[in-house]
Amino acid sequence: MHPTARKFADQVRDSHGFEVTIEEFPEGTKTADDAAAAVGCDVAQIVKSIVMRVGDETVVVLTSGANRVDEATLASEFGVEQGSVRSANPGEVKEATGWSIGGVPPTCHATDCPVLADPTFESFDRIWAAAGTPKAVFRLTPGDLQTLSEPQFVDVFE
Repeated sequence: MHPTARKFADQVRDSHGFEVTIEEFPEGTKTADDAAAAVGCDVAQIVKSIVMRVGDETVVVLTSGANRVDEATLASEFGVEQGSVRSANPGEVKEATGWSIGGVPPTCHATDCPVLADPTFESFDRIWAAAGTPKAVFRLTPGDLQTLSEPQFVDVFE
């Protein structure tokens, strides 16, 4: 197992008492379509961890692989101007979450940034999320996502 995926598995176990089974794919799972093809599920079951800057705040938005973040709705949710919402750059992602783009899991972030989640996940028995690297994923349920990430389920997606 890649050392970064092992680090994630150890952190989620130590922080939440949750044992993950990590699956690694040499061809990578960088996009939601890649991840869905690798694990054999619908793209909507893939948890994309999108890190956004919303005003002066960094926010992790857990988006179904079938959806996109609606920046205008996200701005409204946080009461900021639409122009002050953007994707975080790689340095901001790493600083806020401790993970690199493409491998950001839905939990075990380096800072206590807000986490929002797509209500779409609640319609599935199981979902898949990044496990620390762009080549590693783990399976969880929507209930697990709620327990591990403590997200606010809000519809800021298109």
